[in-house]
Order: sequence, then structure tokens, then C-alpha cells
Amino acid sequence: MRHLVLLATGGTVATRSRSGGRRVEAGAADLLHAAERVWDLGDLRVEPRDAQSIVSFAATVPDVLTLADTVRQASSDGAEGIVITHGTDTLEETAFLLALAHEGQTPVVLTGAQRPFDDPATDGPRNVAAALRWAAAPEAAGTGVTVVFADQVLPAVGVRKVRSLELAAFAAPGRGPIGHVDELGVRAHAVSPMAPFLPPGLTDLPRVDVIAQYLGADAGAVEAAASLGARGLVLAGFGAGNATPATTRACLRLLADGMPVLVTSRTGEGPVAGLYAEGGAALAEAGAVMAGDLSPWQARLLLAATLAVESEPDRVRTHCLRWLRGVGAAAG
Repeated sequence: MRHLVLLATGGTVATRSRSGGRRVEAGAADLLHAAERVWDLGDLRVEPRDAQSIVSFAATVPDVLTLADTVRQASSDGAEGIVITHGTDTLEETAFLLALAHEGQTPVVLTGAQRPFDDPATDGPRNVAAALRWAAAPEAAGTGVTVVFADQVLPAVGVRKVRSLELAAFAAPGRGPIGHVDELGVRAHAVSPMAPFLPPGLTDLPRVDVIAQYLGADAGAVEAAASLGARGLVLAGFGAGNATPATTRACLRLLADGMPVLVTSRTGEGPVAGLYAEGGAALAEAGAVMAGDLSPWQARLLLAATLAVESEPDRVRTHCLRWLRGVGAAAG
């Protein structure tokens, strides 16, 4: 009999509709009972635990680091798989940060719902049931942290919420699902393991700001971030990783002063590259890291996690590049 732990953290999957809006009211035991009505979970022994009870847009980095410690403890206590129910607004960031902290063969699976627990057509119970089946499957061992949603198994690295309300809310553009769970059972397609580097015991991460690029953007956001104490910046750049001339010049000054800069794309799919003079090429030549196909939000956590363990600019850059190449994200 396989032993799984179901950690409930709140989110839409656990909400009921009330006057004034949805509120988290369903606990881990409620979610487990609803999942058991979707599919026969066989000989699984699932231990429901309530870890948090919030909507995910209210979650903080310390909340996720505490959750990472909870996951470590459950794994060390003998859990053979861990499923976490979570709100969809920040699920992609929580999954990524947990992946940076996770080690070992125990699969960690995040899931949630687009519709509340009391909706007559709620998607939560099926998602939870699928997540439990994946976590218990031999194919899941060694896959690290994954996201199960709308029958798909997605890697934590590269996952994004791509639809605000539709049931198929998540995708991993350019990477695709690594498996499916449905009426046919569990089917694994590929495995994308990654090496952890975030040590246990951290209660928060250094400040890293995301700088969005748009038509005519000036250097104000870059300068404000630096003045407010950011230790690193992530550019959500145009196309394959470009910035306006004013933003580029400001970032070049910060790079010269030793502040790390990661470059991502605002497009939603595909890697970045230093291709254009006075844009991405100038940033790359000055030492900015082209962050592969990571979203700006996941790149922010990568840089913050790196700054938690490294401070010297060249070592920060090397650390980020080594990690990016290790997970197959094109970087330079």
C-alpha cells in the first residue's frame, strides 16, 4: 500500500461561493473525499493535512519556503508521494520555487481548480484524483515537482497559467506535457529532472524586481528598483530579449556596478537570445544572463534563489547559467 500525503493550502479548489466573493472553506479531508468519488484510488493510503488556508494571490515567498520545509519533512517521514492543492494565480511560481528546493525521488505534485468546491461542475475533484494517481505511479518517481491539471502532467520548470478561466488553465510552452492521467490510466511521455540548489532553512529571498518592456518604456522602473534595494533585475523583454534604448543603457550601468540582470521574453513562448545591437546583444555582452524560455516570474525566483547562496557577480551569473543548461533551457 503506497503512502501519499495530501497537503491543502487553500485556493479556488477549496473555496465556496459566499456573499462578497469566494472564501476558502474546504479542507484536505474534504478534497480527498471528493477525489475518491471520481476514481477508485485502489490501495493508496492518503493522509490529508491542512498546511495553509489562503487564496494564492495573498501568498508570499516566506509562505512557499515554509511549504518547502513541510514537503521535506513529509518526504523524510516516509511519504512516497506528495500532492499539494494550491490556488492557480501563483501556482507556477510556487511550483518553480519548490522545484529549486526539492531533492530525492519522491514526486511532488501541485494541482488546483478553476471552479470552486461547491460549483455543480467543479473541476477540482478530478484534478486532485489525477494528481494522486500520478504521484503514486512508478513513472512519477524521480520527476521532481510537477503540475497536474486538466488531465495533463506538466513540468514545474516552464509551466505557466495561460488561461484565466478555462479549465485547461496551464501549459508548458515549448516543453509540453510529460504525461497524461485520465480514464486510460497514467501515461508518461518524458521526464525532465533537475538538480536542486536552494538549501533548507531559508525564511525569505533577496529582492529581485521584474521590469516590463512596452512601447517607449524609459529607465524609470530600472532606476526605481535599484534605489529601493533590489539586488537583481529581470527584464520582461520584447521578442527574443530586447529592451528600449533607455532601459538598455540603465541596465548596462547596473551590470557595470555588479548588479545581475536576467533577460526573458514577454511573448509567452520560446527562448531569448542576444541578437540585436543596442538591445539584447549589448546586454548579453555586458554579462546579462539570457534566461532561456523561463517566464519573467520564474526567472525572478531563479535569480533570487541564486542571490541567497551567491553574492559575487561572476559566480551569480555562472550559477544561473549552469542551472539553466542543466534543465535544457537555451541560455547564453
